[in-house]
Amino acid sequence: MTIPSKLLAALACVAALAGPAHAEGPYRNTDNKHLADISEGTYPTPYKKPSAAEIGQALHRIRAYLDAATPSRVLHKDTGAEITDFTHPVAEAVVQASSGDFGLQVYEMGVVHAGLIRAAEATGERRFTDMTARHLAFFADKLPYFRAQESKFKLERANAFSRFIDPRSLDDAGSMCAAMMRARAAGIGPDLSAQIAVCGDWVANKQYRLADGTLARKRPQASSLWADDMYMGVPALAELGRMSGKRAYFDDAVKNVLQMSGYMFNQQKGIYTHGWNANHPNAPRFYWARANGWAVMSMSDLLDVLPKTHPGYGKVLAQLRATLHGIAELQSGAGLWHQMVDRNDSYLETSASAMFTYGFAHAINQGWISPVTYGSIAQAGWAGLSARINAKGQVEGTCVGTTFASDQTYYYHRPTSVHALHGYGPMLLAGAEMIKMLKNPTFDIEHKVRTYHYVPKGGSTDYREHH
Repeated sequence: MTIPSKLLAALACVAALAGPAHAEGPYRNTDNKHLADISEGTYPTPYKKPSAAEIGQALHRIRAYLDAATPSRVLHKDTGAEITDFTHPVAEAVVQASSGDFGLQVYEMGVVHAGLIRAAEATGERRFTDMTARHLAFFADKLPYFRAQESKFKLERANAFSRFIDPRSLDDAGSMCAAMMRARAAGIGPDLSAQIAVCGDWVANKQYRLADGTLARKRPQASSLWADDMYMGVPALAELGRMSGKRAYFDDAVKNVLQMSGYMFNQQKGIYTHGWNANHPNAPRFYWARANGWAVMSMSDLLDVLPKTHPGYGKVLAQLRATLHGIAELQSGAGLWHQMVDRNDSYLETSASAMFTYGFAHAINQGWISPVTYGSIAQAGWAGLSARINAKGQVEGTCVGTTFASDQTYYYHRPTSVHALHGYGPMLLAGAEMIKMLKNPTFDIEHKVRTYHYVPKGGSTDYREHH
């Protein structure tokens, strides 16, 4: 029997789905069982409803890769020999570098721990947080040694624990501080209250600010705001509020979200510019995707712990909703978002896409936005992301570290790398929230007319005309 060419093509697409996660398309939607359906399209990413098991397997690949790539040992930097005697510090003692240069104390690792904690919650599998417990135990055990090393040798930034001993920026303090407080609340690893006090004090009291109290930097201009700093500062302030019960921290977090939004949110576009300079407030604006991702995650983190009775709760929620609306309209046909989120000739970037997918799925699960409107957007986002987790558990297509710049050319041509840690935490967060969303009991997910509809539980739809 001769098989029609269209059917052969469809079968080939189905076979492609069985390959590695990062295989190139086109993909056929396997939820449509009619292989000869000429009205079923093909897609550049796996356009289908994922299963919780599939997502869990992908997250475990990421977890295993990161766990293997982040050793917690102290070495002699010249000989490479492991140091086991910690009674007397030596100047050459350093933390063993990871294979991907994934620093244990960098802000991106704080996001990784947030993702691992959420993955454990979503799956019920505590092994997701084994790496977090290991890292935190290493900090608790070795911090006294590296403090003694610093006291004796004055290494400053050459000290492997310099970010903990001498924080100098929100990047040094905020994200990891929030992660340590989340771990503490969840009972993961040792109690690092003393270190939380150090990094929390930096965020709350020592970071440079504008005169109105907005967290700021002295670069690239003398007084500059970065949308990134919503995440580098606000979640830590929010967690300090939760841990201490002091409203002043919540007030500060809310103030920073609203004031940063006032400076950097474009209400017409519904998205954030990357930064703002006090000496030139009307400069051209550049809408870098990851900056918008940081804003989405910071608002989500704040709303997770902010008392609903706080006078700023409704304002922050409204700002998050406005941002998600703007971002939703800019999603690409591959389910991902562009490096310059408003420019579809820039490349599709992974870390921001993961942040957005997490933002939509988490907001749905929290009841902040409607699954009817945004559920399929989150699902399409995960479809695009799933193709960027390779067989090793590496996350592909993530833009490397990027400063606040003043021209499009710089942003357009930032390289991507599997060693850019920025993509790993957001991918874990996105997958964890997608698992929760797929199990959300308040709605059903219908596959009708070759697409997906999120329908409130008990709601009624009528497709009689299609039968």
